[in-house]
Amino acid sequence: TAGSLKGGQVVWALAKVKESFELFKGDRVESFLLFTNPHRFGQSMDLRFTPIRVVCNNTMSVALNGVAERYYKQSHRSEFDPAQVKEALGIATDKLAKYKEMAQFLGAKRYTEEKLKEYFSGVFPVLAYDKEKGPQRKELSKSATRALEVIDTQPGAEFAQGTWWQSFNAVTYMTDHILGRNDDNRLASAWYGQNKTLKTKALELAIEYADAA
Repeated sequence: TAGSLKGGQVVWALAKVKESFELFKGDRVESFLLFTNPHRFGQSMDLRFTPIRVVCNNTMSVALNGVAERYYKQSHRSEFDPAQVKEALGIATDKLAKYKEMAQFLGAKRYTEEKLKEYFSGVFPVLAYDKEKGPQRKELSKSATRALEVIDTQPGAEFAQGTWWQSFNAVTYMTDHILGRNDDNRLASAWYGQNKTLKTKALELAIEYADAA
């Protein structure tokens, strides 16, 4: 699958990798490599591992190693190196195995209503300003409230219901399908921008809550 964003400034292609996994009797996650070719001065091509949850088309964009944000990066002036892509495929396979372990763990740990509100407040924080008291943290932001509303209605809510896997996927559903002005902005943010970072934060925070459950 291929397409473009921002009026052709960013050209992308998703290449499906053979590895995938299925949990909870029907919740399937497939593996892709996301190739990005930005038509902007000073920016290079890059390659990322991107697992996609089939039932809802929710995505993650995961760095291919633990040090650099982008494992494969190449200038437009240099020749394409397929050997690096083959190496990236091997790393992506390892990443998918780790992602499966995290999904299994989250799906085995249940949340309470109190902890769920805390989680969404942590992912979608908000500050309200009071003239006398200064910045005041409200209980729930608009996005956190919306996440609570969709947690049981999002596609795939029936898989591992009541667990931290369900709560994490409520966040990825929000970023990929609800937040943003239009589909183009949502996809750009989910893969490259603020919502990509937000999903990583949501996964890390869900694991913390699951550890404590």
